[in-house]
Amino acid sequence: MSAEQTETTGGHAGADVPAIVGVIGGGRMGAGIAHAFLMAGSRVTVLERDEAAASAARSRVLATVAASVQRGAPEPPAGRLTVTTDVAELEDARLAIEAVPEDRGLKVAALRRVERVVAADAVLATNTSSISIDELATGIGRPGGFVGMHFFNPVPSSALVEVVIGSATSPAVVTTAETWVRALGKTPVTVTDSPGFASSRLGVLLGLEAIRMLEEGVATAEDIDAAMVLGYKHPVGPLMLTDLVGLDVRLGIAEYLSEHLGARFEPPELLRRMVADGALGRKSGRGFYEWAGTTPSDQERRR
Repeated sequence: MSAEQTETTGGHAGADVPAIVGVIGGGRMGAGIAHAFLMAGSRVTVLERDEAAASAARSRVLATVAASVQRGAPEPPAGRLTVTTDVAELEDARLAIEAVPEDRGLKVAALRRVERVVAADAVLATNTSSISIDELATGIGRPGGFVGMHFFNPVPSSALVEVVIGSATSPAVVTTAETWVRALGKTPVTVTDSPGFASSRLGVLLGLEAIRMLEEGVATAEDIDAAMVLGYKHPVGPLMLTDLVGLDVRLGIAEYLSEHLGARFEPPELLRRMVADGALGRKSGRGFYEWAGTTPSDQERRR
């Protein structure tokens, strides 16, 4: 049954986005993906595991919509958002994209659950940031209609979506995914399947080296980040970005990449210790920075 469902209206999606989108998982990334398609004109159904998670997911999505409206974006008509615990409510989705935690078993289970109810020609997608598309495709029944759509955090302000092509992905599905990304006002970067793709391999490697530098006492977290922001024009430094992504998330990705690509992705001991100690970044209130009662802009001003 639905945890929250607004009244359906006659709003229509734009010509280049799917009319109905299903998002599996309403955490930070799932809520951001739902927001992107809502603002582009799609009807969006977010699937969560229980009523409490569904209520929290709805609040996240509506908060991001409200922030966009405050910045001058047109408000989407009421009725485009449904948040539910019933997978059957995704049956009309033309795109179903999973955004559950970065764990192969969880992702395959989510994809299997949804592919049983959506139409045979619906596109299945994953928001994984590191796990091989082919590895996930072995667990589902329609690898030709399966593609990676790797959104970046925070989704509303990020201009990039990595479109990842599995060995069985239909060329038509790739073209469709690229069209949808452009319709969201974002730029698709299309890559062939490989662990970590293009973005995570580069981004994680930089983040891990920054953690090693901090571990070795080369410089403070603030100065390491400032070197990349001021010297290389990165919008945020690698250690602050790790805090925003989550140290546990970055550790999981590094372990996966180390297993598949070698020792250059071996997580530093400092990262392992901080995760074991519960210092997960912004979501826990502390990481390489203190986050309690602060925002990223606050941290930037304190450098």
